[in-house]
Amino acid sequence: MTKTTPKESQSCQYEVVDDPEKGLTIRLRGAMNAANAPGLIREFRGMLKDRDLSSLTVDLGEVTYLDDFGTLVLTELRNMAAEVKAAFKIENARNKVAQMLEVLHFDRLDRKISFEKVRPPGIFVRLGDATFRHASDLKYLISFIGSVCLSLIHVCLHPRSLRREDTFLCMQRTGVDALPIVGLISFLLGLIMAFMSSVQLQQFGANIYVASLVSLAMTRELGPIMTAIIVAGRSGSAFAAEIGTMKVSEEVDALFTMGFDPTRFLVVPKMIASVIVVPVLTLFSDLFAILGGMVVGVFILDLTASAYIDQTLKTLTLFDVFWGFFKGAIFALLIAWVGCLRGFRVTGGAASVGQATTSAVVSSIFLIILTDSVLSVILRYWG
Repeated sequence: MTKTTPKESQSCQYEVVDDPEKGLTIRLRGAMNAANAPGLIREFRGMLKDRDLSSLTVDLGEVTYLDDFGTLVLTELRNMAAEVKAAFKIENARNKVAQMLEVLHFDRLDRKISFEKVRPPGIFVRLGDATFRHASDLKYLISFIGSVCLSLIHVCLHPRSLRREDTFLCMQRTGVDALPIVGLISFLLGLIMAFMSSVQLQQFGANIYVASLVSLAMTRELGPIMTAIIVAGRSGSAFAAEIGTMKVSEEVDALFTMGFDPTRFLVVPKMIASVIVVPVLTLFSDLFAILGGMVVGVFILDLTASAYIDQTLKTLTLFDVFWGFFKGAIFALLIAWVGCLRGFRVTGGAASVGQATTSAVVSSIFLIILTDSVLSVILRYWG
């Protein structure tokens, strides 16, 4: 016996045909959209609740419109049939309705995504990947060195090609803006060195040699190193972040398309500005450190300011000052070069920019310490 129950839900009408042999059939007609989807779901839930189903068939032959909300109604009907382990089938769907079901992936809407545990790569896979990655970095490193050298030669031969405004701006940001923090840290470092050395030298009545220790240590070693580390943290990271952001936003590619050499346009002003201002910052660092040591000498060791300055001048030579000045220039070249290199190696998105910035600072500090060690050995055997 077949029982037909016509019903209407706003703009969508449906009738329910209950056939003991074929099971339950719902014939829908009209539009199935956001306006009637909630009502249809409530009515179908109430109708199918506690009903013994063998199969559920949805006839879409007279459905004129179907959107994602209408598809949700069909998904709920399929879930209701699955709860009682009844067969579910859709039939007579028009072309537009069938296309919408295909676009919305109706067949896969109720599938549960299976998560598989990803096994980490083996040690040999990681080793091989790291080898290829470092080989690629080395290849780009060599090409970048060549590009920078050619750009510097071009600027030397054609001085007007240098972007003076950007160079002066980089000098301000790298040098002038860094002067307060460099001066403060150097002053405190000189003060600490003088105070700690005075504890030992006081035992032998050699308070005056605190001035020699502070001045010699700062001008030859600590002044250039501390200045370079501060500049690496401030400006080296800024260089990497700036160029990396331009690389991600495809501004570097736009420069190349417009006929500009990215290395000459972006790298050369930063390198020239750094080489000019970092040695000057080193001299200021030496001066502030000596002042910090003089504070300890005058107020703790009962030295006069003139005696402290005289001992400093007796200890230092022009070679010591220029040696620190030369180190500052070498360190500045390394900082600007590494920062720009890491910026050009950025690929992907914002996360890659952060990684490049961190890598620029770490690599710069490592190269600063390594270069200082090499220069110290050279000075030892040269002297």
